[in-house]
Amino acid sequence: MEQLATFGAGCFWGVETLFAEQQGVTSTSVGYMGGHTTNVTYEAICQGDTGHAEVVQITFDDNVIDFSQLLQIFWQNHNPTTPNQQGPDFGTQYRSVVFFHNQDQRQHAFEMRQQLTDKGTFKAPIITIIEAADRYYIAEDYHQKYLSKRGKTSCYI
Repeated sequence: MEQLATFGAGCFWGVETLFAEQQGVTSTSVGYMGGHTTNVTYEAICQGDTGHAEVVQITFDDNVIDFSQLLQIFWQNHNPTTPNQQGPDFGTQYRSVVFFHNQDQRQHAFEMRQQLTDKGTFKAPIITIIEAADRYYIAEDYHQKYLSKRGKTSCYI
């Protein structure tokens, strides 16, 4: 069955490329979620006034890849201990966040975050925010599949 997952893990170009490569992921798009305005553009979120995060929204076949596997990829491929920063990118739009779409996703996200904390996987506390998905604003067309259009496979993640 197809489901949605939405993650913020820094610059959405590399995050999208990472998830698009996974077997069972049927589509990806990049956009904005978690803010408090309806005037959502790349320029607006870069000003830091909208409260939105850069996110990748993933459609996946849970018969091939499940949400827990997506969570593992999420936590293994960014730094969930730095508030509002991934690599050289700074700002609230680059925060580490899981937007859950149902209660099962919510439970898996909280449980996995706690397991990683209990195991001491990271040297600093995990600050990843876990919150209910809200309105998704798809990013401008030039951001979609940005790296693959340029023959690249990664950026900063």
